[in-house]
Amino acid sequence: MFSKVFVATALLAGAAHASPVAQVSGYTGADASFTKTPASITEVASTFGPDSQILATPTHSANGTDTNAGDTLRSSIPTGTTSHGPYSGVPTTTGAVSTTAINATVPALPMNPTATYYNSNGKLQNAQPAPYTPAGGLGTNGSEPRYMVESDFDYESIMLGLYQEWIELDLFNNGLAVFSEEDFIAAGLTAEDREMIRFMAAQEEGHATLLSNMLGETAAPQCTYNYPFTTVREFVDFNQRLTRWGESGVWGFINHLDSREVGQLLAQSIATEARQQLIFRQMSGLFPMPVWFETGIPQSWSWSYLAPYISSCPENTTRLAWQNFPALHVVNQANINRFSPNDTAAYESTGNRTGDPSISDIPQDESCVNLNVTGYGCGPAISRNRSEPLSFPGKLVNLTWDNPGLPVGPNNSYVTSVSPVAGQPQYVAWVAQLNLTYTPLTITGNNTGYTYQPNGNVYTSDPVVNGTMFIALTDTDLYLTPFNLTMINPHTIALGLYQAG
Repeated sequence: MFSKVFVATALLAGAAHASPVAQVSGYTGADASFTKTPASITEVASTFGPDSQILATPTHSANGTDTNAGDTLRSSIPTGTTSHGPYSGVPTTTGAVSTTAINATVPALPMNPTATYYNSNGKLQNAQPAPYTPAGGLGTNGSEPRYMVESDFDYESIMLGLYQEWIELDLFNNGLAVFSEEDFIAAGLTAEDREMIRFMAAQEEGHATLLSNMLGETAAPQCTYNYPFTTVREFVDFNQRLTRWGESGVWGFINHLDSREVGQLLAQSIATEARQQLIFRQMSGLFPMPVWFETGIPQSWSWSYLAPYISSCPENTTRLAWQNFPALHVVNQANINRFSPNDTAAYESTGNRTGDPSISDIPQDESCVNLNVTGYGCGPAISRNRSEPLSFPGKLVNLTWDNPGLPVGPNNSYVTSVSPVAGQPQYVAWVAQLNLTYTPLTITGNNTGYTYQPNGNVYTSDPVVNGTMFIALTDTDLYLTPFNLTMINPHTIALGLYQAG
């Protein structure tokens, strides 16, 4: 939906003035008292001499018992494909791992009675434990950090994150393995872009090792996967969707972890994941960061998006406790490969799984991929603005959804479900940025209906609906905020992704 930004083009670079014409609407405080005219480029280096002569000392690669040697990676980076299509065996175990549930839902409680701090004068309110150290904070009392999970909640959350890191490691390598350099070039991606993807795969090896170390000996191994793409364009589109829910899934639980130490290291890894999502959007010709705030989603949502792409896992792989929701399908999901995305026909995705990418094999005269026209081209770029947005407020959104009870996930051993307390679907919940927005669902038939894209802002001029975001069918319009969004789970009937920009 991102359709309008203010830009300063390179044509302005040689026209610096003491009193420039305003380039940002409403901004009047610019001070350009300097005068600087960039020199014209008349000579370009064509010969390159020997290495620079600078002071240095001999070094060697740190390994083995060296004090600065890195930790051992859990496994080597695979060089070939591990995808083998859908699982065809018979599961020996079904359902999420569980014990005795104390309640059917988590009750809504008043604000924590200890949440009373308010600073009305801008001064320190309590004695300082040490110089330059304000009172408060968790894990700041000098105790030695322990970088291990501290509860079942921590364990299941980090294990979910490990499943995510493993598929990313394989996925990035898989695309490099199954598509040729010529395939990438045809999609507008060069050898340097391939190297970027290869480096991102190496990042995932480190992430998987980190999470495995924080879990211990029961950390899940890498599995085999069933991918939804047949072209480079679809591969990159799937990457931007998968890294979207991978990132948002961590933002949803990271501040609920019992172990602050685990949260610290996890934040330092998910910051890299956020950059990966941005880069894959650029490779897809999408605006790289069309929102002001990233979204956090519950663990069961992240698992519901991820599980359909895992074919099988080795015997005795640790199972997860999270719920698998039925899939919600956007019939008229915008196709990012069209220069007119609102002309997308029904079901222009590569399959019927929630995160499946847009099909790329559309008529050439309807495609934006190789279209070198500002506002309409969607080839790889640092930034793209679209004259026609992918979606817009008031757009009719046609929906279908699956019934619960379908096998899904590793070895078809998980089963989609809804809570026993959930009623009939009445609303579509739009989860994006800081907001949870509901629109009425109009049911038109068996597991079919429609709604309209909401029109609202997080703050003025920041539309709620934008980017790759999350939608759900619910039986109520329960008021929730980012920190307690998991309370929507008992009321969720189906989950989907919405491509808004």
